[in-house]
Amino acid sequence: MKRSAVNVVSMRSLTIILPINLSGNLLGSPQNFGRTTVVNVPAQNTFLWLHSIFALLYFVITVLCMAHHSSRLEFREDEKVARTLMITSIPREISDPGLITKHLHEAYPSCTVTDTRFCFDVQKLMKLDSERRKAMKGRLYFTTKAQKEGRIMIKTHPCAQIFCCDVCGFEQVDAEQYYSELEEKLTDEFNAEKNRISMKRLGIAFVTFRDERMTAVIVKDYSRAHCRHRPQQSSITTVVRSYQWGVSYAPAPSDIIWENLSVCGSRWWLRCVLLNIALFLLLFFLTTPAIIVNTMDKFNVTRPVESLRNPVITQFFPTLLLWAFSILLPFIVYYSSLFENHWTRSNENQVTMHKCFFLLVFMVIILPSLGLSSLNFFFRWLFDIHFLDQTDVKFQCVFLPDNGAFFVNYVITSSLLGTAMELLRIPALLVYSLRLCFAKSKAERIHVKRSQAYEFQFGLEYAWTMCIFSVSMTYSITCPIIVPFGLLYLVLKHMVDRYNIYYAYIPTRLSQRIHSAAISQVVVAPILCMFWLLFFSVLRLGPLQPITLFTFITLISCIAFSCFGLCLKKLRPDRSTNYQMSDQPTEGGFGSAERTTVSSTTTANLFIATVLLEPELGLTPMPSPAHQSYGTMVKSQSSVRDAEGGEEKDPEETLETELKDDPNPRCPSPLMDSFVAFQ
Repeated sequence: MKRSAVNVVSMRSLTIILPINLSGNLLGSPQNFGRTTVVNVPAQNTFLWLHSIFALLYFVITVLCMAHHSSRLEFREDEKVARTLMITSIPREISDPGLITKHLHEAYPSCTVTDTRFCFDVQKLMKLDSERRKAMKGRLYFTTKAQKEGRIMIKTHPCAQIFCCDVCGFEQVDAEQYYSELEEKLTDEFNAEKNRISMKRLGIAFVTFRDERMTAVIVKDYSRAHCRHRPQQSSITTVVRSYQWGVSYAPAPSDIIWENLSVCGSRWWLRCVLLNIALFLLLFFLTTPAIIVNTMDKFNVTRPVESLRNPVITQFFPTLLLWAFSILLPFIVYYSSLFENHWTRSNENQVTMHKCFFLLVFMVIILPSLGLSSLNFFFRWLFDIHFLDQTDVKFQCVFLPDNGAFFVNYVITSSLLGTAMELLRIPALLVYSLRLCFAKSKAERIHVKRSQAYEFQFGLEYAWTMCIFSVSMTYSITCPIIVPFGLLYLVLKHMVDRYNIYYAYIPTRLSQRIHSAAISQVVVAPILCMFWLLFFSVLRLGPLQPITLFTFITLISCIAFSCFGLCLKKLRPDRSTNYQMSDQPTEGGFGSAERTTVSSTTTANLFIATVLLEPELGLTPMPSPAHQSYGTMVKSQSSVRDAEGGEEKDPEETLETELKDDPNPRCPSPLMDSFVAFQ
């Protein structure tokens, strides 16, 4: 989507805008980079009208490409699970799902409930289950190995693998006994917690109906409740308090983060507000790498580089610092969204994408372009009327030739170095090595090898891609030579992400709403382009010049159009609700006898945490496949043994044991692994 827009923009910027900029004579030296920028065009030149017209044209091209690719997104019924509703704010004292069913049957006679599932607080249970599985794998591994090699002693201290000498005094224990006792302890805790799970009921339930048209009726009724409309009532409305329910379509079961459902209501909002306030306070004083670079200058870190007088080093070093230090911002934003405990992975990725993108726009584009070092400086300039009297801020320096060259170098750095580092995944390899060092035993190292792959972070990847796209689009007119390098970045980024999704990351399934939200967010880039052109016109031509007024009116119109389209998209009814009322059974609906014969569907059975459905783990050692190497995904294959005795297999492969893992694991990227997703 972005590549097609950049293709068109690149051709027009290089064939039309760049020759116009080169036709000027304000900067006489042919070796001056400023000859390629709009600074070289005289203020009286009528060709400046083309810059404003092309800014509007780029906005139209972006919107058309966005609309074209939005129409190609398919919202599948299985992802939306249109026959199942997610109901929140149910009184926790209600333990009988029959009350929910009775209310819905009385309030909506044409609707038939096939299954009702309450949600429970399974956060501690899932943690105990994960630790229990790991202990069981360790016991089975050393049980099998002890049958061939005898008693095996291990050091259980986390640092025993690093400080392996006997002088450190780490105690050695019997490996099989250690993991057996640990497994027994965790199993007892797991069973006790599982027995108490019925007392940890949440005010959330998944209700499945026989037909998706039935859910459309209920969702439509509750959507009108925000407009002082009371939903349909029944004889037990006051008991179930249906007037305070929140009703929405259920997300896909694989998209739900079950352990986060316990954080809900005012507790979730308080947690979210406090985390975002802390995030804002942190970024308020440390927004751009300029502060870090200025601090480094005080210790003469960058001056030895400048003393080299090498243009390659002196021009490449600042952009390299900007790229390197800007990695910190997405990392902070990602983990702030992770600690917000969103209920679905799609919402988590979408919130990460929005927050990370807009902060990156401030960090990489707006503040460095305006010569401001942080949000603190920006707000003081914006609101303090005496600030300009005390501080000299020369906005005429915004459009100096070196400013455009800085962003060209930044895009080149991101294209070549950023995508290469993401392909190599060196930070992820470092984390993988550290996890191996802190593993207590050989069994845990095998577990680390098999769990080194993580889900692809669409939120971070979209934010970084759109940031570079916005940089290229923002300077596509004032510095048109940047556009080919932006296209190069998108091509390389597409190839690298495609490879990583196929071979380096585990499969992840998110709602397609995040892709639709990413497409809608692209419109920010051409608006920034027009804003920068307006800023140039006000400073160089004057605020009352025809070109300035035209650019201003165009900018306001584009912003209004974008806001109107966004509001229209929010107000548009969900696709699953677009059913005609006449298609429903109107005469009597289904009788009570018929309702009792409707069996629960397979989809309904999925709306429960996997840890509550799993049977007891088997205790028989199972041979596993060979080690999964770093950066690959090898499918498990069953080992076939000859009944009459076959060849002896590799001892390393034979001794490994494997149990079925949680099919829907919650494995966020670690600190260093998340770095590679920022380029």
